Amino acid sequence: MTDSAQCFDSEVYAQRLEKARSLVQDNGLSGMIIGTGPELAYLTGSWVSTHERLTALVVPAEGEAIIVVPDVDRGDLQLSAIPDLPITVRGWFDGVNAHEIAASAITGEGPVALGSSLTTAHVLALQELLAPRPTVLATRLLAGLFACKDDAEIEQLQGAADAIDRVHAAVPGLLQPGRTEAEVAADIERLILEEHSAVDFIIVGSDEHGANPHHSFSERVLTEGSPVVVDIGGTYGVGYHSDCTRTYIVGGEAAIEKAPEEFRSYYAILEKAQEAAFQAVRPGVKASEIDGIARGMIADAGYGEAFFHRTGHGIGLSTHEEPNISADNDLVLQPGMCFSIEPGIYVTGKHGARIEDIVMVTEDGAHRFNTQPRSLR
Repeated sequence: MTDSAQCFDSEVYAQRLEKARSLVQDNGLSGMIIGTGPELAYLTGSWVSTHERLTALVVPAEGEAIIVVPDVDRGDLQLSAIPDLPITVRGWFDGVNAHEIAASAITGEGPVALGSSLTTAHVLALQELLAPRPTVLATRLLAGLFACKDDAEIEQLQGAADAIDRVHAAVPGLLQPGRTEAEVAADIERLILEEHSAVDFIIVGSDEHGANPHHSFSERVLTEGSPVVVDIGGTYGVGYHSDCTRTYIVGGEAAIEKAPEEFRSYYAILEKAQEAAFQAVRPGVKASEIDGIARGMIADAGYGEAFFHRTGHGIGLSTHEEPNISADNDLVLQPGMCFSIEPGIYVTGKHGARIEDIVMVTEDGAHRFNTQPRSLR
């Protein structure tokens, strides 16, 4: 049994490895080589970090899976499910050609899938050794595994959403006139760490700073009636992520009438657009259709140019992953897919607003992980 504080039970990873091997075989590949990061963590529970040295999980179409790891970092594998999995550990020390160890574990003649986190130096070395076999991006191959979350992942994502919701519940009390964005962010950081193992990001954008979707925070002083975009997220449990945005008014509900009239007008549109996009989520609908619903409502209201990012992104062991809810993605939604719905309206130099929830496609519709109020407060 593995340490539940570090990863899931080993049986979860054993099933994922078997599915990955089946994908390799079904796609006519000779094998797959995955570097460190979310892809490795998904398949083995290991977040081992070996810097410039090669660590790679090799899953051949036929034969045993191996993990190539520097001897100096081999002990870190004990924090994962790897000791309980059908994976042979191949340690190496400086001076040994680790790329050759990885490449030699694949014997077929078909293409080889390479993980997205492998650096250019590793990719070029592996391509030379694997030639004449072509290489393809493993992310596309594994998208079906990553995008549709299993029960263990869904439980983690719900826990992460509940955790960030508890932080958002405290935010209105922090947004008081005379405080700075930075002071509020410091309080939010403390609250996130009470609920998560790490802070991923904090955005506190008041007035014109709210018109910059990726503003962080500054020494700007909050004034009563100012709109404030608060987008926050953290790392939870065995490495899953929270991500939720709400837009507030400094001073709370009593100060809403002091907010700019234009802002209050388009916020009502944004709220309807976010809800309509959520209600449209169900199996068989294309990701681009969800984007189109939110984008169309905002454009019809005259703010099309003020909504200039995708409507959502997948989330799991990475904060941003497949499926992207964007105009150019015709991926058909399936049960278990988890992603954000976060349309925004940004009026440059004045103010902005965004509403974001993490949702999951169910058998007959959608489930919202985040439940904090979306109306202005």
